[in-house]
Amino acid sequence: MSKKTIIVSNRLPVTVNKNADNSLSFKPSSGGLATGLSTTYKQGGNLWIGWPGTYDHDQKEKEHIGVELKKDNMAPVFLTQEDVLKFYEGYSNKTLWPLFHYFTEYATYEKDLWDSYIHVNEMFRDAILQHAEPEDTIWVHDYQLLLLPGMLREALPNATIGFFQHIPFPSYEIFRLLPWRKETLEGVLGADLIGFHTYDDMRHFLSSVNRLLGYDSSLGLLKVKNRLVSVDAFPMGIDYDKFEKAADSEKTKQKVIAYGDLLSKNKSILSIDRLDYSKGIKHRLLGFDKFLSKYPEYQGQVSLILLVVPSRDKVDQYQHLKEEIDTLVGKINGKYSRMNWSPIHYFYRSFSFEGLSALYKASTVGLVTPLRDGMNLVCKEFVASKTDQQGVLILSEMAGAAKELSEAILINPNDENQIVEALYTALTMPEDEQRSRMKEMQKKVRRYNVHRWVEIFMNQLDNIIERQRAMNMRLLSDESRSKMIEKYTKAQKRIIFLDYDGTLKGFAADPQSVSPDQELREIMKILTKDDRNRVVIISGRDKETLEAWFSDFKVDIIAEHGIWLRRGNTPFEMIDNLNSDWKSKISNILDRYVDRTPGSFVEEKAFSVAWHYRKADADFGDLRARELVGNLNYLISNMNLQVMHGNKVVEVKSQDVNKGKAALKFLADDDYDFVFAAGDDVTDEDTFQALPKKAYTIKVGLGASAARYNLKTVADVRQLLSTFGAIE
Repeated sequence: MSKKTIIVSNRLPVTVNKNADNSLSFKPSSGGLATGLSTTYKQGGNLWIGWPGTYDHDQKEKEHIGVELKKDNMAPVFLTQEDVLKFYEGYSNKTLWPLFHYFTEYATYEKDLWDSYIHVNEMFRDAILQHAEPEDTIWVHDYQLLLLPGMLREALPNATIGFFQHIPFPSYEIFRLLPWRKETLEGVLGADLIGFHTYDDMRHFLSSVNRLLGYDSSLGLLKVKNRLVSVDAFPMGIDYDKFEKAADSEKTKQKVIAYGDLLSKNKSILSIDRLDYSKGIKHRLLGFDKFLSKYPEYQGQVSLILLVVPSRDKVDQYQHLKEEIDTLVGKINGKYSRMNWSPIHYFYRSFSFEGLSALYKASTVGLVTPLRDGMNLVCKEFVASKTDQQGVLILSEMAGAAKELSEAILINPNDENQIVEALYTALTMPEDEQRSRMKEMQKKVRRYNVHRWVEIFMNQLDNIIERQRAMNMRLLSDESRSKMIEKYTKAQKRIIFLDYDGTLKGFAADPQSVSPDQELREIMKILTKDDRNRVVIISGRDKETLEAWFSDFKVDIIAEHGIWLRRGNTPFEMIDNLNSDWKSKISNILDRYVDRTPGSFVEEKAFSVAWHYRKADADFGDLRARELVGNLNYLISNMNLQVMHGNKVVEVKSQDVNKGKAALKFLADDDYDFVFAAGDDVTDEDTFQALPKKAYTIKVGLGASAARYNLKTVADVRQLLSTFGAIE
């Protein structure tokens, strides 16, 4: 079967309604997402999976809905009334929505709602698994389904999974308030590509991932359990042509005429929002009140057209907000109204597409001032509808669209005085300036339309999959493993170089808490009892620690990245005559960084010194490490020293020694017919480069390396070494 694309969102692009006679009707959605993805899900065997908008259907109705939706390449996820109450109205909109929009005082953290959120995400997963093939592309949308990518990754490890969040992602300081923060991030990280509207959202997400899960990022790329994940910003657009054509259509012209006095007698300021506390509607009304007071000459000359689309009006906060808006509108109209003029025309309902087009086309000013918004497409629709390039957009800095539409009058919506002055500037702006600003905004909105948004996201998803495949091509394949084992079996003289931290044993916050466990001791016991094997532990650790850990085994040791060598039971010897006079100067610098970085500490070795920051705050530790590396490189520019920035450690040692140089000394002791080395970080690259081309070299983890092959984890290395040990 050919691969297909499956779109997944909480709501389908169609709503199922139960009529008075109990029959079912299907009403298509005209939202931006439905428009943008229409050409994707309607092609071939592609599919859109989501909730059809109603609940508690009997089996016969479910079957009927499934059959009807299938005709348009859709499949339903049926929710119960309890699911809608706890998952959608509950956790999604009482926990995630206020938290992600920075309204922490409205967020509730109830375990019962969280359990429902998990349950419904599992329902979506199960619905997808009924249709998905192992290598399909699945694109999951928005905050209601944050756990779904991780659930899908477990069930379909080879699927291509994209995720896009349409609301803001909060800063770490806000996100950390969520009790189930780690589980949420792990769910999202099941995706191959994670998209947000703005770079700020992307940055906040990466910061939370780093601080809470410990994954570092570089240029938006994360290595999650040795899988490459891309995080990027994709500003969503609108169907520009649709709004541009509608603005000049006959239907729109008729609507403008039908609205009569609403649009023709005075200059009009247009405000369109769904009922929500994040939209800043109260602030807007208070600002308009101040405007009419400060500039009384506009009384009777300008009106605010306030459209509020009903939303979640059964929720207490929304009911209260509706009451506040009603009160403010009444107060302002009562304060300023005249017999032939009302300052505010207030509509609490939805408008038809043609009705909205008429309002966009004929309004003088678009007033879009949310307190926090992921993107906000209303401002882009307003711009696209201004075919005569007359009109002014006032836009909140807190809307994602503000990053693109810099020619708008940008304001902080929390400052009512800025709203006042922005309105005055807009209403007095010369036509040529209006035209110049609108022209530039239209160029951007036209180019980055919703179809381009879909295209760019899907192309980037293809790109990250290609990068994953390129990295996975270096993974030790079954065929290469078999050849390696065959060589190992036939060999009579083998030398095996093994790094310790990150290769034989995973990392820990305390470097002294990772002594060999029982499994590793068994592996070493089996490997070293074979007289054909010479096992060399080659590590950055100090010689005393390595000697204590491996005293029970017949191993050679290379310690402190190649400074100290021990053959068998002989005493340690220094690879060269080294000078350590420099250590006190470097140690003093590192001590100052310990003072400045809580949780960090210095590890002293005979001829090297290391600054560890695994226990420090993640972002702060990384910042200090980069600063330290820069300072050290400047300081040692005329000294024969080397700075190595490893996994949460910065180490300084003599430039005359490295693991590769030490490995060659051991290699020169005999004529080996099987050479093997495994390591995980930059210091092991010297070993890989020094060994002959016929050597089997393994880098633990994905990424570029001089090694011939990659293995993903410490467990994979242990499994391979166990295979060696099982060979008689």
